[in-house]
Amino acid sequence: MIRRGPSRQVCTLLWDRRTDSFTIGQWFKGRIYERRCDLSPDGKHFIYFAMDGKWSGLSKGSWSAISRAPYLKALAFFPKGDCWQGGGLFIDNARYWLNGADCHQKDRDSTGLRHDQVYRPAGGRGGECLGVYYPRLLRDGWRLNDHLSAGSTDQCDIFEKPIGNGWLLRKYAHAQIGSPPGKGCYWDEHELVRTQSELCLKQPSWEWADLDGARLVWASSGQLWAGTVTDLGLVESRLLHDFNGMVFERRAAPY
Repeated sequence: MIRRGPSRQVCTLLWDRRTDSFTIGQWFKGRIYERRCDLSPDGKHFIYFAMDGKWSGLSKGSWSAISRAPYLKALAFFPKGDCWQGGGLFIDNARYWLNGADCHQKDRDSTGLRHDQVYRPAGGRGGECLGVYYPRLLRDGWRLNDHLSAGSTDQCDIFEKPIGNGWLLRKYAHAQIGSPPGKGCYWDEHELVRTQSELCLKQPSWEWADLDGARLVWASSGQLWAGTVTDLGLVESRLLHDFNGMVFERRAAPY
């Protein structure tokens, strides 16, 4: 998982969902585009797209990389030089797809994984985050239900996922110029919907939400929460971790 803040600092962490324990990976001064990242099914590798703006350096200012989760030290390194495309998806534990592969330079790859240059994920849109984010949602059990538009600078796609007991989790994925304060041009909002009635429970503070086995998990105001959805709705909400007190520290990967 990725913890961002202040805006030019990010930290990667390992979340053991069996115990809800968290292990810090590494901090990075720059931007990691979380919607262009992916974790291999076995949890061993992390593919990401990053930017530090040092355009004359070896990384060309932005790059895609594959690391050993939850760390950022690159085992595969692909300098980019701009912020179009980048990042990618894991097809399985042994193969990955690089978004915009022809726009990268290959510096090194010691992962032992295979770069599948034939695979093309379904559902991607545009040359930025949605080219990876939407295929990842569809792969992970979300269904694209509708598309809303208020002009070329204000788009919204509605995704839904059944979460049991007659409820749906609905995600409004915004692509918007002039987004609300504190939001980037790509941002999500969520609501719980009772499928057999008109009941809709808006969750304006949820920045991310998904199903984890039989429970619902969500992020809000720098905290990670979990709860159970029953016939009555969301119950037994509990705080898993508060990340607000974290501060930047230099950490070396153990490889």
